[in-house]
Amino acid sequence: MHHIYHTEGVILGSRGYGEAGKYYFIFTKDLGMIYASAQGVRKMSSKLRFILHDFAYLKIDLVQGKDFWRVTSASKTNMLEGVYKNPSTLKVFFNIARLLKRLLAGVDPNTALFTDLINGLSVLEKLEQEENLRNIEAVMVLRILNNLGYIGGDKVLENLITSPFEEDLIYEASKQRRDVLKEINKALKETHL
Repeated sequence: MHHIYHTEGVILGSRGYGEAGKYYFIFTKDLGMIYASAQGVRKMSSKLRFILHDFAYLKIDLVQGKDFWRVTSASKTNMLEGVYKNPSTLKVFFNIARLLKRLLAGVDPNTALFTDLINGLSVLEKLEQEENLRNIEAVMVLRILNNLGYIGGDKVLENLITSPFEEDLIYEASKQRRDVLKEINKALKETHL
C-alpha cells in the first residue's frame, strides 16, 4: 500500500508523454520540488484536465513511485488565478518558474521559500504597471536566492529580504533597484547554473 501525500503546490511547467499523459514540475509546500506524472490527463474525459495546468496553485495528492511521483487527485485553491490570466503578470511568473526549476532539485522541503512564492504571487496578481512588475520580479528573485542561501548578510537589502511580502516592498525595491540587481547577478553567478 502506497502512502498518499496531501499538500499544496504550484505547477511550474509540464510536458506531454505518450498519448494522453503529462509530466509536471510541481513546487510543493511539504515536499519541495517534485517531478510527477498524471496518466490520461489530456483525454477529454479526464477530471483533472482543467485542474492540472501550468502555473496553477492547487491542493494536490501524490504517491511516490519507484522513479517519480504520481498525481492521484487535485483540486483548485481558487487563489492566484489572476496571475496567469494577465499576459504581463504571466511573463513574470514564467521567469520565476524557470528560475525555480533551474535552482531546485529533488525532494527538499523549503516552507519559507514556498510561503514567499505564494505571497509574492499574491502581490503580483494585483499589479499592472510595467515598472512595478519589474520591481516585484526583482524582489521575488532576491528572496528566492536568499531562501536558498545564495545571499548573505547584506545590510542594505535586509528589509527587502526579511520584511513580510507586501506591496510596500515594491516601492522600496524601486529605490534600491541598482543594489538589488547587483546582488541578484552576483548570487546567480555563484550558483554556476
